[in-house]
Amino acid sequence: MFPAVLAVTQSAASASVIASESVAIPLAFELLAVVVAAATGALTARENKLDLVGAIGLAVLVSLGGGLIRDVILQEGNVYILRQPLALPVAVATAAAVFTFPVMVEKPDRLVAILDIFSVGLFAVMGADKTMLYGYPAITCVMMGFFTAVGGGLLRDVCLARVPYIFQRSNLYAIAAIAGALTYIVLVQCLDIWNIAAAVIGVAVTMAVRWWSIRYNIMSPTEVDLHKLPEPVKKVARPVVRPVRKAAQHVSTKTSQAAEQARLRKIERQHKRDRQRETHRHRR
Repeated sequence: MFPAVLAVTQSAASASVIASESVAIPLAFELLAVVVAAATGALTARENKLDLVGAIGLAVLVSLGGGLIRDVILQEGNVYILRQPLALPVAVATAAAVFTFPVMVEKPDRLVAILDIFSVGLFAVMGADKTMLYGYPAITCVMMGFFTAVGGGLLRDVCLARVPYIFQRSNLYAIAAIAGALTYIVLVQCLDIWNIAAAVIGVAVTMAVRWWSIRYNIMSPTEVDLHKLPEPVKKVARPVVRPVRKAAQHVSTKTSQAAEQARLRKIERQHKRDRQRETHRHRR
């Protein structure tokens, strides 16, 4: 057998083994997540006055971009958008339908919001699971689950030349995805729970964190001001903050002293060069 054919055969065999070992997410749920994400991308395209091509492009990015980022980073030769034959057609068809008939998803906004965070949780679990099967450490699995869940939205905002939504102060969205991926990894690796049950719990945790942040208007922090914290929190934070603050002040003082000494040495060297030039001029 030719080496190239053998390599392709081995690659296909390894891909099939990975696929058989991954979380057995029902195909209907998997495609539902793609449909919901693609619909949000198409609606965003309409809001920004893009054409049909732009709507399809954003829909594909939102629904499949996170998995593409994950697979490009992992470089394991098992790209989801190429391996799942229904993913791309479903995303394109959803984008075309939503772009043409946006009323299908604009009115039931609460349902779309629920399905959106459901797809985020499902993508987070799938990304974490796929990374775990390749033998990466837990923190890498959580990170790849995070990229899978929110990477599509990140690419969408980059294409629209705006600050990505996950970087802005808002109700917990990216943190919810991290919570879902982390829950799945802990349940599977530490508690040895059946992966399907762990996947369900991970998605539920993602949705619960998102609902909790919306219900009680919990916003992602943009800055931490200890003077504005409640007194019980201050009492807990002081033993930790004081040593850190002293260390930071010490480092800042040392840095300032080193910078001042360097500035004085530079001035002294400049004066020395000026005196040498002046002495050389007098000798002439």
